Amino acid sequence: MSNVDLLLPLLIAVPILTATLPIALGLWFDRTGWSVTAVTTTGLFAAAVALANAVYTDGVITHELGGYPQTYGIQLVADQFSAMIALLVTAVAAGVLAYTRRGGPRGNTFYTAYLLLTSGLLGITLTGDVFNLFVFLEITSIATYALVASGDGPESAVAALKYLILGTVAASMYLIGVAFVFMATGTLNMVELAAAIPAAERPTLIRAGFAFIVVGFATKVAQWPLHTWQPSAYHRAPDGVTPLIAALVSTASAYAFGRVIVTVFEVEYLAAMPNAAAVVLTVGCVSVLAGTVLAVIQTEVKRMLAYSSVSQFGLIIAAYGVVIAGSSETAFIGAAIHLVGHGLLKAGLFLGVALVARSYGARTVDEYAGLAKARPIVAGSMAVLLLVLVGIPPGVGFVGKWYIALGAVQSQLWPVAAVIFLSTMLTLAYTARLLEKMYFTPPAALDWPRTTEPVATDGGDATAVSAGMVAIVVVAALGAVALGFAGGTIAEMLEPFLMEVFN
Repeated sequence: MSNVDLLLPLLIAVPILTATLPIALGLWFDRTGWSVTAVTTTGLFAAAVALANAVYTDGVITHELGGYPQTYGIQLVADQFSAMIALLVTAVAAGVLAYTRRGGPRGNTFYTAYLLLTSGLLGITLTGDVFNLFVFLEITSIATYALVASGDGPESAVAALKYLILGTVAASMYLIGVAFVFMATGTLNMVELAAAIPAAERPTLIRAGFAFIVVGFATKVAQWPLHTWQPSAYHRAPDGVTPLIAALVSTASAYAFGRVIVTVFEVEYLAAMPNAAAVVLTVGCVSVLAGTVLAVIQTEVKRMLAYSSVSQFGLIIAAYGVVIAGSSETAFIGAAIHLVGHGLLKAGLFLGVALVARSYGARTVDEYAGLAKARPIVAGSMAVLLLVLVGIPPGVGFVGKWYIALGAVQSQLWPVAAVIFLSTMLTLAYTARLLEKMYFTPPAALDWPRTTEPVATDGGDATAVSAGMVAIVVVAALGAVALGFAGGTIAEMLEPFLMEVFN
């Protein structure tokens, strides 16, 4: 175990280095990108499992790059919270490849951006200072812009441009906030900031810095009304791209926001900061309601699920508000479980949507009529994922919501509990509409014929859908249910981290 800390820089550096191989090898060979990416992400997942095992067995693992002290060096940290997100990132990055191998995109440049995105997400997860968090947020954003723009047609380019503009504004807001905090404390390391912020001589700078950071992350996490980039990006990105960015990009940003709250500013300090809890709670609760209402009125399935993400991330931000207002460990556990669960759910759902579009030619809710008869395995897996998204026990969606609602009740924040209940009813409304089309509306009810022949999309071929493409959706559905039984285990795994940040 003496060298296990070397896994931290390797998890970030290896995908950056291997990102050059698809383009380099592409000078001599066609379509080498998938093989390179498959080997890399499989290795990253194995490394993340080894790292998580070490963290949950021996405690926090740190690595000082170059051996420099953390005051002015770069520190990487793996604890019980970050190890969980690293597992999610590497598992989804490896799993989505089961679709892209045949479904596309298939160009070597696509896989270069894919690996850069994976590296940026792992950097966000493992960094120990707030400036390098900005660096990795930017690496992630640049790779995502490229992946969204890789779709066919001008709509993908417009969606990428919208994301670029709002993403740049968000990064600028975050960096301004970091600059204010640095001016007040003289350090960028998260651990040192936690000690320096309460003793800062200029608390106004700290408050201004936190305000800018909140705005930056509200945009990155797609909170209403700064959410407009997300539905366009999810909808217009290639079908092989949407599962990756929907499952991980905003998830990593939401994780980073939680990390800044509990590790950098700390709950006790923010609880004493005027209006900090109220602002975070309001942003989260409004996004929960706005996202579900907008999802209900959508006709395109990808856009419906995109607005659903606005709502689900709003729930996580609201949980952070409960953590600040009530110093609630229970709400934080709920946020962590919901982060991981939502990432798995959206990966599975968007992979299912991609598979349906490819094999059944359906993209709108009405076009899903008769899907259960034509594609029973895919429809059944999507039905399970949709029910878990609503919060039906024993799925992971129920466990996350339960912990967040319980934390809100324990903190006597009754409006938050009411928002969770109302959003669950609205989520049931749009998921039931899709389930009704799949299972109870015959294809003959449509005015145009339904095709069951494979449809070539996103640069993929139109040969038969592979078993791997179907299997990964089934695995996601089974995983979403299995995680629901693991809520107590996850809480126990987080306990050392919770004891550190709440005591």
